[in-house]
Amino acid sequence: MQKTALTLSSLIISIILLISGNAFLMTLLGLRLSIEAFSAGLIGWILVFYSFGFVAGTLWAGRIIEKVGHIRAFAVFAAVLAASILVYPMAVEAGLWGGLRALGGFVMAGLMIVMESWFSSKADNRNRATLFAVYQLVFFLSTAGGQVLIRFSDPAGFVPFSLAAILIALALVPLSLTREASPTITQGERMSLRRLYKASPQGALGALVAGLLISAFYAMGPVFANRIGLDVNQLSNFMAASIIAAMLLAWPVGRLCDRYDRYQVMLIASCVAAVCSLAAALIADFNMLLLVIAVGLYMGITATLYPIAVAITNDLMESDQITATSTALLLSYGVGSCIGAPLSALFMELLGPRGLFVSNALILGGLILFMLFGPSRKHPAVEDQQQFITLAPEAALGLAELDPRYTEFEESSETPTADPSADPASEPQHTEDLGPEQPPRV
Repeated sequence: MQKTALTLSSLIISIILLISGNAFLMTLLGLRLSIEAFSAGLIGWILVFYSFGFVAGTLWAGRIIEKVGHIRAFAVFAAVLAASILVYPMAVEAGLWGGLRALGGFVMAGLMIVMESWFSSKADNRNRATLFAVYQLVFFLSTAGGQVLIRFSDPAGFVPFSLAAILIALALVPLSLTREASPTITQGERMSLRRLYKASPQGALGALVAGLLISAFYAMGPVFANRIGLDVNQLSNFMAASIIAAMLLAWPVGRLCDRYDRYQVMLIASCVAAVCSLAAALIADFNMLLLVIAVGLYMGITATLYPIAVAITNDLMESDQITATSTALLLSYGVGSCIGAPLSALFMELLGPRGLFVSNALILGGLILFMLFGPSRKHPAVEDQQQFITLAPEAALGLAELDPRYTEFEESSETPTADPSADPASEPQHTEDLGPEQPPRV
């Protein structure tokens, strides 16, 4: 037990350093491109290459890990990411930065696969819920902490890029020192988007819209803040507040999802998020405090759309389909994340900075209309719904088996006629589900 706790503490430290450094870099790049007077449309296209690279990473990075092992692969990926970060300030050029974003997305996918598969391998029916909660909390706080770092150096210089590279490089140390055996990566069952949509139209579209909105905000939020005149400290607070709001609102929304019809909860959440988005667009130039409150509520509620979509979908699935369903929902989210930044950038080109939130409100309006008039599916009564689980899609690349709902699948898949004299070494191990349709985390 002590050995497991030590291993997990090393993993958590590596996760904190890696997520903080990557979140810091995401905000830094959007801000720096805005300072350099790139158009909003071009900024959107540069930054979306991260999502493209991450998709490629989910397809191919696992093969690299299988060939050289987890620790060597982690060292390679982290070294490449740190080196690529140091290249950014050498030449602020659209093509170069787009390529670096794609490279960063690819290696970041590999890094997350290594860490999350290792984390998942420590889960069993006794600790799964606790480990899942710890990972989600660490992810939220590390992402928020990365936003705070932007205030400690001039984003127009090279120092913040060096700081991001240092954080990524230091993430190597705790994991590299572990003496635990590496987990195994295997191919998992997959579900097509068409099959997902037929089974749960609202779940599939909800995941897609969540990807659109969240990726748009992370990519273009710093550009919006810079172009309405916020200074670096205000921008830091603006971005961090939205992430903290997402963490704080997750629990009350989860309670509502367990007590009321989840279709109705998603519909109401979409309406409230749309109103908050329009409010942010209207008050952008008037009051900083009201803007932070409106954006915090908007992002906090928007962040719940994905776990609500997961809950709606899993209510309709058999327990042995949970891993394939998680993969398909993440793929739907990933498709949205590849569209979000360029789409919001287009609206910012047409309407100015407030176009970010106008476009988001329109997307939410589309989801609302679909929920009201789209295809309906039978869904269970409230008392028959599965437990709602707070889930950040960006932190779910390799955590299907860490989801507490996986316990039912694991128990139902046990073979009662198993030979008790079988070799313990042949018992199934917790492995990471890495299907080729895994979507990006943005």
